Amino acid sequence: MKASVVIPTKNGGALFAEVLASVLAQETPWPFEVLVIDSGSRDATLAICERAAGVRVHVIPSAEFGHGRTRNRAIGLTSGEFIAMLTHDARPADRHWLRELVAAVEQAPDIAGAFGRHLPYPGRDPFLARDLTHHFDNFARGPSVVRLDDPQRYAADVGYRQFLHFFSNNNACLRRSVWERIPLPDVDFAEDQLWAKAVIEAGYAKAYADRARVFHSHEYRVWETLRRAYDEARAFRGSFGYRLCPSIAHGLAQSLRCSVRDYRYLLSEGLATRFPEWLVKIPLSHLARQAGYFIGAGAGAGASTLDKLFSLDMAKKRR
Repeated sequence: MKASVVIPTKNGGALFAEVLASVLAQETPWPFEVLVIDSGSRDATLAICERAAGVRVHVIPSAEFGHGRTRNRAIGLTSGEFIAMLTHDARPADRHWLRELVAAVEQAPDIAGAFGRHLPYPGRDPFLARDLTHHFDNFARGPSVVRLDDPQRYAADVGYRQFLHFFSNNNACLRRSVWERIPLPDVDFAEDQLWAKAVIEAGYAKAYADRARVFHSHEYRVWETLRRAYDEARAFRGSFGYRLCPSIAHGLAQSLRCSVRDYRYLLSEGLATRFPEWLVKIPLSHLARQAGYFIGAGAGAGASTLDKLFSLDMAKKRR
């Protein structure tokens, strides 16, 4: 089998039906398989899979879910030389998504994996749309294939290190032979970036596939923004040593800078009348994000009480 598509699901809802239909409509010159691994859906997710011809489903108890662990389990049930990774809310933007992802990894035998662009769902958060575009434009402007060519810079330059290990299993492809040597780590968050860091440091290359595009974006309320930031900061401090908000003063200053930037954008683009709620939400969201970063970075190992209160990922697992 040339390629396998792996989709972890839990209560994917109506959007998952669109995701699955788009995957099954992919046009490739070779056959591919689709495996859904579900961790306790209570909605119509499994019924959607049953109605889709050629989709295999593997069900696990929700308590057994882990971001790296579950994906490793699913990959082990497939046979493709290349494994395309999605989430149940990431919809391929066209019929060439899978072909483009695989082609990106096939450019050279030492490429361990590739990731593609995320597009915002239309009509959503205007700032998320702007930020997603800018984020992936940074990769599109650079080389499509990168390797750890400068160990001294990698050790000293945090930005360079982050650029090299960025990866997203919402839209990615792994080479099976590399995954067999270096599986995804069994962690609560950022399993994709930790995997990319491991393969880059092991001497493999990583590719960016700008034409392999999926619609994938989240709109968070203010409290959810804080909880998401908590998860991100705790994981990045523990796994990479990054402290996303080192002090309260830093958080306040960053919130002010980002709020001013966003107010200017809102006015310059004529968005104030379309999104009037953002006049209030802008400063609250930035303060919430920095608070989550600050609390998460200082949580430390075994902070179970803080996790119960602040972790958005833990809350999703309990649903």
